[in-house]
Amino acid sequence: MRTTQIVEAVLFSSDAPLRSEEIARADESLNEDVVEKCIKELTKMYLDSERAFEIKQIAGGYQILTLSVYAPYLERFDTVPKSSRLSMPALETLAIIAYRQPIGRIDIEYIRGVSSAGVIRTLQDRELVDVIGRGDGLGRPLLYGTTNKFLEHFGFSDLEDLPRTEDLPVILKGEDIPDSVESVISGELETKNNEGIMTTEKEIDDLTDGGGVVPLTSPVE
Repeated sequence: MRTTQIVEAVLFSSDAPLRSEEIARADESLNEDVVEKCIKELTKMYLDSERAFEIKQIAGGYQILTLSVYAPYLERFDTVPKSSRLSMPALETLAIIAYRQPIGRIDIEYIRGVSSAGVIRTLQDRELVDVIGRGDGLGRPLLYGTTNKFLEHFGFSDLEDLPRTEDLPVILKGEDIPDSVESVISGELETKNNEGIMTTEKEIDDLTDGGGVVPLTSPVE
């Protein structure tokens, strides 16, 4: 049995991208270098024979996928798996996280101008984003970033494949979030404490990464 056929069988049967070292576990005759060689051979063979599919490198691995030009034909069949669509608010939030990660909820909401807690939870449920750390600011807010599932969903090999054009909104290019976002929050807590009102841990959590959004132009109630 040819090693190329083994690699093809593994890729054909997998519903998720596989790294070279994972494919190499299929047989003692395989190692990463052999797998890479087989993938190049298969890629050339598919291209030369004008197959309707290709081996695509996504999310750090390899996967056999149908060419996008045939998508309209496949959409007519209920038996063909379809990627679930994302709402515009979800896409907007996902774009902010993808380009500005790691980023906290407060900064996301500053950019969008609306509450984003529910959308972030939806993206987490879809495994497109996840918590990747905590910030150094008030309350050590959770920081969000994209996942391998995000790369798979959009067919990216890594984050370097994200569009990098001058047409991107300035806020997505890496411009700093104004310091006023955190300073307003700090000012609200300081004002409340100066009035002799204790601030609970829950209220701090709500301001940083817990509950609903506190309007940045209004005092804490």
